[in-house]
Amino acid sequence: MPSVERYITEATIEVFATMIFLDITPGAPIIGKDDTLDANLTSMIGLAGDLKGVLAVHCPAETAKGITGAMLGMDVEELDEDVKDAIGEIANMVAGGLKVALAADDIHTELAIPTTILGTAVRTSGQSGIARFIIPFTTSAGAFGIELQYALH
Repeated sequence: MPSVERYITEATIEVFATMIFLDITPGAPIIGKDDTLDANLTSMIGLAGDLKGVLAVHCPAETAKGITGAMLGMDVEELDEDVKDAIGEIANMVAGGLKVALAADDIHTELAIPTTILGTAVRTSGQSGIARFIIPFTTSAGAFGIELQYALH
């Protein structure tokens, strides 16, 4: 069984180091909880193939604006299209890092196009019997989480 938690942590650290230029600190994975997250913006990307499921980036509004500002090199005042696009691109890049790591384990995964949701107290849930975890991260822009709900076939 591959270490998908480690793969996601490593991919997220690499994305932030090379594309966003913010230091991030991962927390311990939160395994199996179906809980409401403190997020105003969630970008999700579907996964198909040997690993099926969804990867999601959950951010409070201030964190999403701070990350976007760091990524684009400008001040961001509101949750606009730039923010939705930036967090969607982070979901895409982290999922791409996961796909590459899984391919080294001969696990083939395809990625869908990211979808972004704005709201409060976002709650995600999947089918029963799937694995689920959230890795919390902290940055100077605030805290966010990367969630993976998946089944490996």
